[in-house]
Amino acid sequence: MARDTRSDVTIGLVVPFATDLVPAEGPAMYPGVRFIPRGVGVKALTPDGYEDAFNGIIPAAEYLAAQGVEAIMVIGTSLTFYRGYDAHEILLERLRRATGLPVGTMSEAIVEGLRTVGAREIAVCTAYADEVNERLALFLAAAGFDVLALEGFGLLDFGGPAQKSEDEIIALCNRVYGSAPHAEGLLISCGGLRTLGVAKPIEERHGIPVVSSATAAFWAAMRLVGESGHVAGYGQLFERSHPRSQSQADAARI
Repeated sequence: MARDTRSDVTIGLVVPFATDLVPAEGPAMYPGVRFIPRGVGVKALTPDGYEDAFNGIIPAAEYLAAQGVEAIMVIGTSLTFYRGYDAHEILLERLRRATGLPVGTMSEAIVEGLRTVGAREIAVCTAYADEVNERLALFLAAAGFDVLALEGFGLLDFGGPAQKSEDEIIALCNRVYGSAPHAEGLLISCGGLRTLGVAKPIEERHGIPVVSSATAAFWAAMRLVGESGHVAGYGQLFERSHPRSQSQADAARI
């Protein structure tokens, strides 16, 4: 855990599951932080499969705000980008108005992660099939990125991404990077892909930073509450987010 992370942090998570379940990445990266989840039940990795869950985001966030959380992160990349960039920005504003809290989404987290590591021209790996991949490409272009190559696993089933091994994810990333060797960074999109152990080997092999939905969301969530997000072992994004001095940490809490 980052040296300056407070022990009393409580963060609300709107999660895509049908149950109130905390994704494994948060407690692994930031042990001691209290995460409170609220599920919205994504049915499938398709626009129709997201629709009911998307409509449940605001009520779930309001529930979490009533639990006394300090900030709220909406987990689910495609859940928050599938309607387009403008709709995503409207969602963020609605969340802020409804809760009065710092809020973020997994889609916003990957954008901020890529900007933090200085990657504008990117290669992209996803769990998704073509329709959702096309919507992701449009979202990233609207956010100012140049997508040089994009390939997905072609999954439609909500539980499918969690069945992919780290070796399979790394192999896809290697293949996509091979199609775009001048990329400045590599994005792995889909919070359901288990990527805790994939960024470091990809970065060491190709020499470019990796931003993954599953881990970037918790980095961004920590930053919503004034923490640095710094933690070792998960790639350049987290290691570049240097721990603050004690005086800076104290000042952020006032």
